[in-house]
Amino acid sequence: MFGVVGWKNSGKTTLMGNLIREFTNRGFSISVIKHAHAKFEIDHPGRDSFEMREAGACQVMLSSPRRFALMRELGDLPEPTLDELLPYAGPCDLVLVEGYKREAYPKIEIRREGAASREPLSAKFPEVVAIASDRPEDETDPLPVFHIDAIERIVDFIITTLGLKRP
Repeated sequence: MFGVVGWKNSGKTTLMGNLIREFTNRGFSISVIKHAHAKFEIDHPGRDSFEMREAGACQVMLSSPRRFALMRELGDLPEPTLDELLPYAGPCDLVLVEGYKREAYPKIEIRREGAASREPLSAKFPEVVAIASDRPEDETDPLPVFHIDAIERIVDFIITTLGLKRP
């Protein structure tokens, strides 16, 4: 498991997409866990699954020949931890995580002009093991620093850091 963290508008999702493409091009199978805002919705009124949840189903699974999706209503239960969600990632070579900055797993912090804050997360979260940045001042950070577009180098770093075996 390896993650990407950063402030809002720092480019986390763009970096995640680039990492997924590069890992996949190298033959790795990737699963993703993304932390979302409290009110995200993947289902919509008028859909059968929405109506089933509205009727009181605590869990709805949709299945087709190409994919399946599982939606679970938490109600008043606490949000699952990252460790509790991991078993749902399925069989893969690597789980990439977007967010969950407070959880203890290795991650890269993305810093970019235009992000909601310039405050480094690495000072608060020791599991940050590298920086991806487009800001020249970050080059002096004591952690390894990669340009946000150096995707091949970042993937090489993740493979080495986790000791992943090439497929």
